[in-house]
Amino acid sequence: MRGWSLAGTPAALRRRARGNVRTTTPARLVAAAAAVAVVAVLGACTADGGADATYAQDGAYDDSYAPEVRPAPVDGQEEYDDSPEQPFQDVTTSPLSTFASDVDTASYSNLRRQLVQGVAPEGVRIEEMVNYFDYDYTAPEPGAADPFTVTTQIADSPWAPDHQLAMIGVQATAAKPTTRGNNIVFLLDVSGSMDEPNKLPLLADSFELLVERLDEDDTVSIVTYAGSEQVLADSVPGDRRGELVRILRGLRAGGSTGGASGLKTAYELATSNFVEGGNNRVILATDGDFNVGPSTPEQLTELIEEHARTGVYISVLGFGMGNLKDNTMEAIADHGNGNYAYIDTLDEARKVLVDEFDSTMFVVAQDLKVQVEFNPATVAEYRLLGYDNRRLEDEEFTDDTKDAGDVGAGHAVTAFYELVPARGDVQDDGLDYQDVDAGHSSDFLTVHVRYKDPGAATSAEVVVPARAGAYTSRPTSDFRFASAVVEFGLAVTGSLHAEGADPGRARERAEAALGEDPYGLRSEFVTLVDTYQRLTG
Repeated sequence: MRGWSLAGTPAALRRRARGNVRTTTPARLVAAAAAVAVVAVLGACTADGGADATYAQDGAYDDSYAPEVRPAPVDGQEEYDDSPEQPFQDVTTSPLSTFASDVDTASYSNLRRQLVQGVAPEGVRIEEMVNYFDYDYTAPEPGAADPFTVTTQIADSPWAPDHQLAMIGVQATAAKPTTRGNNIVFLLDVSGSMDEPNKLPLLADSFELLVERLDEDDTVSIVTYAGSEQVLADSVPGDRRGELVRILRGLRAGGSTGGASGLKTAYELATSNFVEGGNNRVILATDGDFNVGPSTPEQLTELIEEHARTGVYISVLGFGMGNLKDNTMEAIADHGNGNYAYIDTLDEARKVLVDEFDSTMFVVAQDLKVQVEFNPATVAEYRLLGYDNRRLEDEEFTDDTKDAGDVGAGHAVTAFYELVPARGDVQDDGLDYQDVDAGHSSDFLTVHVRYKDPGAATSAEVVVPARAGAYTSRPTSDFRFASAVVEFGLAVTGSLHAEGADPGRARERAEAALGEDPYGLRSEFVTLVDTYQRLTG
């Protein structure tokens, strides 16, 4: 979790005064006829959205719940955080770059939804786009001292030929840290704003997929909230699937959005059914229109963080459009040691809740922070691409009281830096009392990773240098594809520091680096770039 108070996230005057939150009514980019054509193109790469735990082999997810193409609602009030992108940093004065890990993926699936609807992309977070995809990192050996590996690769930058890109991958072990059962509380928004085909019906079907994943060792509680909260199930064994499915299929939307009391009730159930050494988690499903009701934002923040310290975490699933409160949902997950995903189709639900169940539910490394030290002999300047609201102060790296992101079983965290190579000439640093000696090392950088074992109070550190051999003129297909995602993100966000970013070049590189692509996710990305280019002319 980053050190950002939830007090700044709901609809409060303080947030408006900060000036870093956008409240938007998305503008149409093309005429309705063009948008219909876009959907037809995307439909060509969809597949049947059955209940089996597999993806379509030929492209995008099944779009059973995609709304018909129409102008965005004129009263749409989607809210996103605007964190400034990092400019280039001088290595002689700022040799360290520190950030908290992030395994959220909501930004990518939300971007997909926006492009399908033909609206201007909002809330684009490059790190979430990159981390949406799997990469072939080497996993830790059984019995390894640390629950993850660190890999580095450096190659020339496609959008700035005189620059380089450094790709850093942290791959968590797929081994679950416990065999104890799951104690899960579904906290479901059934307020009036959820009365849309791609909201409550999709929510119910999504959780039905999760129910099929559970067994007799698991317990499920279900809390709904609208004007008031209701407990529809309390510690029901996971193998009583029929009972749980009947509850889900009986959900109806209506009323206001009083989320605070529902959250308190969900935490009470999770605490009363706590499984020592197991996975204790609240899963909040909402469109994000999450009124805090009688509680203040500060009290809500305190509640979430207090329960996170006891081992009850919260994950957030976003649904729908028009009033999506992306900033609030991301903040809740961050403060609650959870993750945030956006569900736009049933197959996305299957990806998050079935195929990635272990990585979503079981934490193997807590408060994982990354600090990169750059060598001034080889790197003159750098900038972190993405992680704009995850950056930390350098001294927070060793502060074990500072929360950071948690990483689940099998998760990977990928980050890119853009590097300006040092030219070998000695530069005056302008300091009167000290000089910076670049030394003679040919290393590019050193990656420091700090993390805590689940439940631990103190952290351990892993150090991995990227030596001269990390540079290659023939980067792997993973590097080429991931860098294409980064370049596309830079183009979509209109990066001030990557004016040469070109979605067309990103598309060509991605298409040439699909690899095996067993679930068609990379092919879908290529299609989305086509869609973006068509929408923007």
